[in-house]
Amino acid sequence: MARPKKDETPDLGMTHELSEGLIARLACPPGAPKAFLRDKDVTGLKVRVTANGAKAFVYEAKLNGRAISRTLGRFPLMTFDDAKAKARALATTIKTDKKDPRELARLQAEAEAAAAVERAAQDAAAATLQAAQALTLGTVWADYLQARRAKWSASHHADHLRYSQAGGGGKKKRGKGNTAPGPLLPLLAERLQDLTPERLRHWAEKEAAVRPTVTRNAARLLRACLAWCTEHPQYSAIAPTVNPAGARTVREALGRPGVKRDALQREQLPAWFDAVRGLSNPVVAAYLQAVLLTGARPGEVLAMQWADLNPKWKGLTIRDKVEGERVIPLTPYLWHLLGALPHRGPFVFASRVVKDAHLTEPNHAHDRACKVAGIEPVTLHGLRRSFKSLTEWLEVPAGVVAQLMGHKPSATAEKHYTVRPLDLLRVHHERIEAWILEQASVQFDAKAAAPGALRVVATHSKKSIM
Repeated sequence: MARPKKDETPDLGMTHELSEGLIARLACPPGAPKAFLRDKDVTGLKVRVTANGAKAFVYEAKLNGRAISRTLGRFPLMTFDDAKAKARALATTIKTDKKDPRELARLQAEAEAAAAVERAAQDAAAATLQAAQALTLGTVWADYLQARRAKWSASHHADHLRYSQAGGGGKKKRGKGNTAPGPLLPLLAERLQDLTPERLRHWAEKEAAVRPTVTRNAARLLRACLAWCTEHPQYSAIAPTVNPAGARTVREALGRPGVKRDALQREQLPAWFDAVRGLSNPVVAAYLQAVLLTGARPGEVLAMQWADLNPKWKGLTIRDKVEGERVIPLTPYLWHLLGALPHRGPFVFASRVVKDAHLTEPNHAHDRACKVAGIEPVTLHGLRRSFKSLTEWLEVPAGVVAQLMGHKPSATAEKHYTVRPLDLLRVHHERIEAWILEQASVQFDAKAAAPGALRVVATHSKKSIM
């Protein structure tokens, strides 16, 4: 057979030894949408041409009786040699390996998509870890306070703010000087992952040298915060598995707290009552006596409101940090003390400076009273300790004292089987109050005195508590 001339259109009814020139002369017959030119060398390899002159290499074969057609590439972007190589590879896949290239392509696409998703996830995890590693304690501390706010009392939340404050503002008490920076402030700029036992040891040594008690309290709050981090996914990846704030070296640097022993002795009661009643502010005088006679925490007494008093049932509701609240007897002397106070808002021990607010803890006034009485300074919490110590003289059941003071029950029988109504507590509490007044040489007739008109006189002084 004679070879077609270089300017002739190839005969589409025959197979040809394809070449670049032959393919270039290929044209679609008039009226046909497309046509094919078959290769003689590679069975199944064709060149497709459309009516508009577009050309592409195509490979066709059969697998399990089903025709398979794959477009290899457009001419002249794909060379004829590349098309033959690709067609031979497809022939091996279909005829030798008996596999459908379309299924292989689908599986490969799925694998590539899965790999892309995995890479994206790894990149996101790496970015998240990098961002987490840059987190400072200050950022985590703010999130921690926000997350736990609903679970805490107002005073507990205030402690966290105070121990991390920047300081420098005007003091709340007496309005003099500036507030000191909180002990946790130097750590807030540290990265969470940099809070190692060694770093915290240096911090504890420096802070405890100036304010040991406050630093120990701050360390406890920090330890709780770091424990919280290990329970939350956004921080657990970088939070240390062993809490560094509880390390032995840190505890040693903080030191052990001393046992508090400040308390009023029985023989000091006359001088103490006389000095406290002599204070110029009757609200402060009543507050100090209320702390001693109830054994309540100083902050619980400060938060006392008029709505907490129940004169009809002679009960007093205390907002308790342990149980939420507890009800104790409203004893005669205490009731007359409170009844004589002016009503300046919701709080019993109202501030004369700030509207609808209670006193700030009158530590300084109590220190002056102790100095006048000639006794060693006793803290406000020492008055609570005094209540517990003085009840030992009367051999009051320990469970009664614990219930009055708001301590947790210390025994199974006390916790689960002993139920004391208010009237039973009143028997013991009024006895305690009467004994303290007797030891203080305070003459008080509960039946004769009326609330709001109290005048109590000690046998050793003519001063009035008002």
